[in-house]
Amino acid sequence: QVQLVESGGGLVQPGGSLRLSCAASGFIKGYYAFGWFRQAPGKEREGVSSISFSDNSTWYTASVKGRFTISRDKAKNVVYLQMNNLQREDTAVYYCAAQADGIASLRPDVYDLWGQGTQVSVSS
Repeated sequence: QVQLVESGGGLVQPGGSLRLSCAASGFIKGYYAFGWFRQAPGKEREGVSSISFSDNSTWYTASVKGRFTISRDKAKNVVYLQMNNLQREDTAVYYCAAQADGIASLRPDVYDLWGQGTQVSVSS
């Protein structure tokens, strides 16, 4: 059974840091790209960052550039999102997603595998 399991969310003060992890299991060997998305209450799901399979090229939405870093450990099938200088507007449920064509994208509709989400709350 293919699964994506996120961890690492929590409550942090503005300016703080968190590292999210996404562990992928049960994958048929393939060329998966991964993405991180977030959804705040009353808002649409937003692409935050993505990483390709072939050359680990990365994409970020403008609001997180310079603060968030996506990385992956192919051997362990784990994808990370290091989030620094967190702001209140980063508060959301964060989701990990995977897609089999290996091409990084911030469009949620191209992803066919999703985790259950992890809550990130930024508050003083």
